[in-house]
Amino acid sequence: MRTGKLHCRADVCRFVVLLFTVTLFLASAQAGNIKTIASTIPANGDVNPYGVAVVPTTAGSLTRGNILVSNFNNSANLQGTGTTIVQISPSGTVSLFAQINANSLPGPCPGGIGLTTALVALKTGWVVVGSLPTTDGTSATAQAGCLLVLDSKGNVVETFYGSLINGPWDMTAADRGNKVALFVTNVLNGTLAGGGNVVNQGTVLRLNLTIAKGSMPNLQSMTIVGSGFSERTDPAALVIGPTGVGLGRNDDQADEDEGGRTLYVADSLNNRIAAISNALARNSSSGTGTTVSKGGSLNDPLGLTVAPNGNIVTVNGNDGFAVETTPSGHQIAKVLLDSTGTPPGAGALFGLAVVSGQGLYFVDDVSNTLNLFR
Repeated sequence: MRTGKLHCRADVCRFVVLLFTVTLFLASAQAGNIKTIASTIPANGDVNPYGVAVVPTTAGSLTRGNILVSNFNNSANLQGTGTTIVQISPSGTVSLFAQINANSLPGPCPGGIGLTTALVALKTGWVVVGSLPTTDGTSATAQAGCLLVLDSKGNVVETFYGSLINGPWDMTAADRGNKVALFVTNVLNGTLAGGGNVVNQGTVLRLNLTIAKGSMPNLQSMTIVGSGFSERTDPAALVIGPTGVGLGRNDDQADEDEGGRTLYVADSLNNRIAAISNALARNSSSGTGTTVSKGGSLNDPLGLTVAPNGNIVTVNGNDGFAVETTPSGHQIAKVLLDSTGTPPGAGALFGLAVVSGQGLYFVDDVSNTLNLFR
């Protein structure tokens, strides 16, 4: 286990204060601590950690407060072939939550298994993860994939698939227990046919689920709430397109049935954060939404989460920075989370999650670790 420290500039201190507004973090902010929690590599050797989800409920093999991490690559480092989800406690204890066999799925998943950043853990104990599979680690063999629903013991019990689910890349959830809305970015609509050229067909899909006690999640409807996002294949990243999504917290009091919450989207190729209004209620696409912030410290924003204070935290694909942006579009702070490589931190960051009272959990694809910034 290694621990790195960053000197605290004014923007770093402000980043921590604005994220957590908890006195406990003010002292640690003076050093800008980054702590390696654990390796994300399971026994089968899967690498390239992508998705990060905080477990909200103790059930089955899941323990509340633990972190789930999905792996995108297999032991040969081929993208779109990872099959595992590991569970990591805040103290660093690691266990295998799921190892998914493409040949024993309960339903279709076109192309098989390659677990993406699309990972959520629900209050009812169910876990949902996206698959964008390849057979050789290249976009030439990429297929549509699916969303996989796992029980609390890591068993796949159903799949969500179809024409609207095409390369599920990242995901968030509005979770009310018996009612859940999943928001998923899709990056394969027309992308392969584009042959490396940019196509504007990326989507954000809402899936409405009902979950009765003792029953599996039941898919009620699928609605495209965002469309026209730029996407393309990439020899290094496999595919680039709309990635992280997060629901605004500043309007949490709005009745979710009225759809008052805003969905934020990391529009990676256009180097911006987009906003889709009335995300829970709308029954038509908002296109690419409105621009919250563009350029500045954003540098290929990938992973996205919304902090307890309502601000948007993204991590860059082209450098190792996390950037904090207000809902009004002001980029108020950035902090360097990975400085390896050239340019520093490029390609290292993807999934992230903020936990009140603890800090910012993030995966590092270079070191294959789960880390905590506090």
